[in-house]
Amino acid sequence: MSWIEVQVKTTRDAVDAVSNILYDVGAGGVVIEDFHINLDEVNEWDEIDIDRFIVDENIATVKGYLPGGPDLPDKINVVKERIRELRNYLNTGEGTISITEVYEEDWANSWKKYYKPVKIGPKIVVKPDWEEYEPEDGEIVIEMDPGMAFGTGTHETTRMCIIMLQKYVEPGMNVFDVGCGSGILAITAAKLGASRVLASDIDDVAVNVAKENVQKNGVSDVITVKKSDGLKEVNEIGPADLIVANIIADVIIKITHDVRENLKNNGIYIASGIIRDREKDVVEKLKTEGFSIEEIMYDGEWVTIGCVLNA
Repeated sequence: MSWIEVQVKTTRDAVDAVSNILYDVGAGGVVIEDFHINLDEVNEWDEIDIDRFIVDENIATVKGYLPGGPDLPDKINVVKERIRELRNYLNTGEGTISITEVYEEDWANSWKKYYKPVKIGPKIVVKPDWEEYEPEDGEIVIEMDPGMAFGTGTHETTRMCIIMLQKYVEPGMNVFDVGCGSGILAITAAKLGASRVLASDIDDVAVNVAKENVQKNGVSDVITVKKSDGLKEVNEIGPADLIVANIIADVIIKITHDVRENLKNNGIYIASGIIRDREKDVVEKLKTEGFSIEEIMYDGEWVTIGCVLNA
């Protein structure tokens, strides 16, 4: 079977959104070539192929793999249109698109070389399921399949959430992961000792992928994955000690009141997926709903806010 590699040259700030666009039109896998990710993978400087790296550190390339077929031109046009729309919200850089035909056995194996185990914070190591990794003392390993859905621990917002979860999750907590994607944050909370975790997403594909990753990591007895819009119909495990939402600023603002209603007094809310230009808007909403800001973390153009509910 032939596949079409759709390559989008963009910025690190836009890789999330571009990846999601490619998945939305039916990509069977997505590869992100990122200057910083590549540097993190190099153990010996004499192994570097300098031609792989780009002088501008903010440039990234997103490659999606679409099955060939008569509807391919329509899908490419959708990608182009949505990237144009994206420029209203994010710096997409060039946003140029190139297309190459590949064969299934080629991309199904070659793209895996871009994913290596990565340590995030003091304890968590995220690794693809085909990579061997021997954890050091105190390390907690999470296995993910990057070919299935977005959310592998390489993006700034995901990394910051994982770092904050390591700081705030305590054994026995009830945790909600809103907009769970691949389930990586819910799995992190479970492996850090949360007794019950509820992961929700509005997307059917994300829900199915999260369920598979939960099972892969042996935490099915702790995590429940449900399809849900925000926090609606997901309060069956009782109020949460901690809620994490790695989405976008507009959705964070929209769900903050519901977060308040589903969070215990003195509970923790980790809000992420926020670009710097929207930080003030989110902080104002949080304070209006009775949250006190504990910390704000920055990585590139992205912001993650840790706050406490003072009801």
